[in-house]
Amino acid sequence: MISAYKLVRQRKDGSLGPLFINARQRLRSNEWLEAGCYPTKGFAVRPGWHCCANPEAPHLSPKGRVWIKVKIRDYEEHRRPEAQGGLWYVAKQMLVEGTI
Repeated sequence: MISAYKLVRQRKDGSLGPLFINARQRLRSNEWLEAGCYPTKGFAVRPGWHCCANPEAPHLSPKGRVWIKVKIRDYEEHRRPEAQGGLWYVAKQMLVEGTI
């Protein structure tokens, strides 16, 4: 288990949700969340929680979004260009700790 960061959508009611895939989901804090597989038109199928090693994703707009700190387990590392945040993780389980 390691700490990571995830950029999420913050709704007007204060709830948090994924940016693109399964966007209607509400992310609950302090509870282990299992990753699902939700094929979405226009996106490659990559099941898992996509997180970053650092709260940096220059290719994504911060408007209406916040970074959250998470714990992840059962994950794989993916090296991405620095313009996309560098090191990413794709995890099968995620625990939302809170916004940063």
